[in-house]
Amino acid sequence: MFRFDALPPLALYVHLPWCVRKCPYCDFNSHELKTDLPEQAYVDALLADIEFELPAIWGRVVQSIFIGGGTPSLFSPEAIDRLLAGVRSRLRCKPALEITLEANPGTVEQGRFAEYRAAGVNRLSIGVQSFQPDQLERLGRIHDRREAIRAAESAHYAGLDNFNLDLMFGLPDQSLGACLADVSIAVDLEPAHISFYQLTLEPNTRFHRYPPALPEEDIVWSMQEQGRTALEAGGYTQYEISAYARPGRRCDHNLNYWRFGDYLGIGAGAHGKITDAQRQAVTRRWKLKHPRDYVERAGTMEAVGGESLLRPVDAVLEFMMNGLRLNEGFTASQFKAATGLPLETAAAAIDQGLTAGLLERHGTDGLQASVTGRQYLNDLLALFLPEEGADDRRDTG
Repeated sequence: MFRFDALPPLALYVHLPWCVRKCPYCDFNSHELKTDLPEQAYVDALLADIEFELPAIWGRVVQSIFIGGGTPSLFSPEAIDRLLAGVRSRLRCKPALEITLEANPGTVEQGRFAEYRAAGVNRLSIGVQSFQPDQLERLGRIHDRREAIRAAESAHYAGLDNFNLDLMFGLPDQSLGACLADVSIAVDLEPAHISFYQLTLEPNTRFHRYPPALPEEDIVWSMQEQGRTALEAGGYTQYEISAYARPGRRCDHNLNYWRFGDYLGIGAGAHGKITDAQRQAVTRRWKLKHPRDYVERAGTMEAVGGESLLRPVDAVLEFMMNGLRLNEGFTASQFKAATGLPLETAAAAIDQGLTAGLLERHGTDGLQASVTGRQYLNDLLALFLPEEGADDRRDTG
């Protein structure tokens, strides 16, 4: 049974679902833009969505905002400005909170970053993925190498030097040398943050239906390890399996996810997780996926695609799925604050992880994945899977 003494931090996620073209590896709720972008109607829907959700988060302070997609940079600076102004007028926001906008190098124009900054955006996440022309083509990206480089330069020029570059490895037929060349270019562009993660073939994607030839497992492992070494040599510290940052530039929003904080999700297909200390319950809620359906019903219960109450056994697993990705791991007090459960709830699985060398202790009450545990994270997480016959989860929708 949950027993929350206080509420976890709250973040806001805003989903803008349109892209110029759907990438073959992407399993996010994104839709190719085939008509004019309905900016006005969609921002209206987002603000109605917030008002609908207000009773669940009344009085709580938003610690960070992340505008993701899709390709949010398809939206004009004026639309982003109206959205953020509407958010601030409806929600309590932490002073100088981190506000991230995802951007595609192929959709931005020179000078537009400065306008996003004027609207209140203070962090960008730029989806580069690779600087190699052949890989960009295979990945279905609409930008080229020069546009990717120019996007980073434009961010610096606009005063948005707190930006992330997304970089993938393990790409179709990618060599170790090509991977490390991508890392070198990214480091030279001096972003505040680099996300360096392996391509995975997700269900319901074109790459899953028609798998490309991927590098051998030992080559992929070398990419990850040598890439990490190169990033650290360039001044970037790994703090999560796929996240590297310069000092003081870790992503607040993603840290909230990894620490099992709460987040309000608005927009087509957006997911949220909200803790209710009075009811001692944790609810997950998601919105209708299709933009047209969402816009027509936003601000009403009909826009909710479904919701579920989290069971304690689910909370343990989800906490571990996030917390064990962090290099620093977590403490017993952090586990209790985030899940409303004592760490003893997971004692049997923790003992197995320690015995197998997948977990290790740090400090007085801390736990973290060992080097081996990080390499075999799925095996470590399997220890925390709920047993058959655990309390049923209640779902609607």
